[in-house]
Amino acid sequence: MSAFRLSTTSYVVLGMIAMRGPSTPYDLKRAIGRSVGYFWNFPHAQLYAEPKRLQGAGLLDVHEEDTGRRRKIYTITEAGDAALRAWLAEPVKEHFELRDIAEIKLFFNELAEPDDVARLARDQIEQHERRIAEYEEMQRRYGGIEEVSSRMVTLELGLGMEYAAREFWRGVQERVERGEFSSMKRRPTAP
Repeated sequence: MSAFRLSTTSYVVLGMIAMRGPSTPYDLKRAIGRSVGYFWNFPHAQLYAEPKRLQGAGLLDVHEEDTGRRRKIYTITEAGDAALRAWLAEPVKEHFELRDIAEIKLFFNELAEPDDVARLARDQIEQHERRIAEYEEMQRRYGGIEEVSSRMVTLELGLGMEYAAREFWRGVQERVERGEFSSMKRRPTAP
């Protein structure tokens, strides 16, 4: 298995199957959409290809139904469990990564009109308020369920980030209202 490379997606698949038990790729897609999908985004097509790849490496077993839709149901092997536990024990050395299109647009604010920056800020405030409401509802609904309480810690981080982002964009909106964003500047022209 030395040439076999495990990605974050690999570990998400292994972790989900270890937590949930036997799962189809569709089960994984749904479970991830309601959990880690809120903070770790990847193409759903990977959730259909990755279990087969992990099975080929001996990290998952597969059972195909004999009748009906003949779904493939994956379970984690001892080797898969060992790989997952080793990964969980490794320190994380990468810095937190934020990939935010709105932040990129804000970076180029001097090329935009103040009204565009104001609209961007308003839209971001609304989006963060919607996500806060969604997270708070999740906290209300699932916070008291003992079986998932240890997983709710990631929701706390998500809420903290959403509150901070909303406050940041409120500050941008206030700065636009105070006239701190100048009119559009033109690119330098070539000589």
